[in-house]
Amino acid sequence: MSTVINFKSINKLAVPAIISGIAEPILSATDTAVVGNIPINGTESLAAVGIVGTFLSMLIWILAQTRSAISAIISQYLGADKLDEVKALPAQAIVFNLGLSIVILLTTVPFIEPIFRLLNAEGTVLEYCISYYQIRVWGFPLSLFVFAVFGIFRGLQNTFWPMVVALIGVVVNIALDFALVYGIEGIITPMNLEGAAWASLIAQGIMAILAFVLLIKKTDVSLRLRKPWHPEMNRFLVMSGNLFIRSLALNTTIILAVREATALGTDYIAAHTIAMQLWLFSAFFIDGYGSAGNILGGKLLGAKDYSNLIKLSKKVTIYGIIVAIILGIGALIKPEILGSVFTKDQSVLLIFSGFFYLVVITLPVNAVAFVGDGIFKGLAETGYLRNVLLGSTFLGFLPTLLIARYFDWGLHGIWIAITVWMIVRSGALVVKFRNKYVPLSSRS
Repeated sequence: MSTVINFKSINKLAVPAIISGIAEPILSATDTAVVGNIPINGTESLAAVGIVGTFLSMLIWILAQTRSAISAIISQYLGADKLDEVKALPAQAIVFNLGLSIVILLTTVPFIEPIFRLLNAEGTVLEYCISYYQIRVWGFPLSLFVFAVFGIFRGLQNTFWPMVVALIGVVVNIALDFALVYGIEGIITPMNLEGAAWASLIAQGIMAILAFVLLIKKTDVSLRLRKPWHPEMNRFLVMSGNLFIRSLALNTTIILAVREATALGTDYIAAHTIAMQLWLFSAFFIDGYGSAGNILGGKLLGAKDYSNLIKLSKKVTIYGIIVAIILGIGALIKPEILGSVFTKDQSVLLIFSGFFYLVVITLPVNAVAFVGDGIFKGLAETGYLRNVLLGSTFLGFLPTLLIARYFDWGLHGIWIAITVWMIVRSGALVVKFRNKYVPLSSRS
């Protein structure tokens, strides 16, 4: 069955993927904005959300890479018209993923104080980190289950139902954020920072229930465990392992950036937190086209339709760059307005406005990297993705960060290092794709 690659077919997958993809950064950004405007210790609360959010994102995204592995395998079988042969895989993959997430959760909870001290949190900020994390962390397995289900839907070329689940989760989280953080007079006592944590946890629980129901009702996928071990589980584990290492490298970059910003002072980590929330929002927005590349790329590879694969890569990359430029122009018009959504602290806003242009400049480069990541995941090129992240982190980001620290460039230096990191990532993906897949298209 031929796959049509045009604006309509790509955006049919990309637009819902964009909406569902930005759900997580919207959840985090909502916490950040609401918490940053708490009347008492708002800046300290904002710093705590930034530190905890970074650590939790690391845990979630390291293990959530199974979503991409599941999606790639299912989409390739779909393209080869052999979907019946892989129906037993999702249940085994989800159980493995949840089991691993529970082990990691139970091994990190006892060490949360030294973990956050390692990230330079101290005093009131450290206390807030601990109280916030102790609640938020229990949503960790729920998020991983939701991501795994999203991977199944994506492999089946369906991004609509993940979008529905994500939208409901966002609405619930925002409503509960305002109700629990600020309280409702005569009904709910203000819970401040802990209210934001409870809002996120409840929203994650609702999303998990909805994802489970929709998977059962809207697909033929069964969550009943079957023996024996599916033959594709070996490839699933290898792919997940490669993406696991890749995510460790990726999160090494983000955590080192947070650590450097925290060492500069509370106002600096608060400003960095705002910038990172906006950077992540744009990343997930652009990644909608990466998701379309992932979904369609895997199917085209399964069908060995290399000509359309090249056509797909060009179109989704161009669309991603256009979106990045639009987001960048909008952000540069009034950056202080963006910052004031998260905090009213003028010293934080002054710091934020001083370096935010660096965040915007890198957006088109980000688009090439994020779209390329999506395509390579769909092609199951996880070993190369692993090597790219290791190289860009330890040969690009880290040396630049050390140079920036030596010359005392502050937050400017941190974001210059992030920019170098993204340039190396995007360049390596473009070179590999041109060298391997363009020649194949001429033979098909």
